[in-house]
Amino acid sequence: MSRQLAFDLPSAEAMTREHFFVAPSNALALQAVEDWRNWPGRKLLVVGPDGAGKTHLAHVWAALADAVILSAEALAAADIASLSGRAVVVEDADRIGAAEAQLFHLHNLVTTTGALLLTARTPPRDWGLHLPDLVSRMQATPIAHLDAPDDALLSAVLVKLFADRQVAVPANLIPYLVSRMPRSIGAARALVAALDARALALGRPITRALAGEILGED
Repeated sequence: MSRQLAFDLPSAEAMTREHFFVAPSNALALQAVEDWRNWPGRKLLVVGPDGAGKTHLAHVWAALADAVILSAEALAAADIASLSGRAVVVEDADRIGAAEAQLFHLHNLVTTTGALLLTARTPPRDWGLHLPDLVSRMQATPIAHLDAPDDALLSAVLVKLFADRQVAVPANLIPYLVSRMPRSIGAARALVAALDARALALGRPITRALAGEILGED
């Protein structure tokens, strides 16, 4: 059998509200984010495991509030004063490390003149914070929880990812993948890309047998 060339073309990850799949695992967090004008203290913390959709939700809010998105690690070098009056996202706040003072000043600035959304894998009590004033402010921040994606959400994401690539797959493939793959949106994206690349390279359709080969390698 002749082999086809498979090209790993870069693709922009869609982080819009339109591409955010609503499921029981994320519906309440989405509702809280969209109601941002009524946040107590002008702030919200979104907590959830890796792959639950925290970054996607942060981008949804950034579009709504015209927010600046910063990682916790980037705060150490950020010009905090320039963010006065802005809406700001701080991603991975549980990894704040040595930038606690910067987060404290940012919090005080934007919750007075703008709004603040933070994302983290765990609640503030588990961050290892040392500044008492920052501890009190973070513990007073309302929390919206994201759970790991459930079967319905992973199924919808897989169907959409295959459709985006204009790839037809057998009906029994989706539940087969959902029952065996890691529980994250990122894992779904990587799995679909790997299946598509392998199918192109081998000149084979995407089947359960091919999926078993990919999953076995992982």
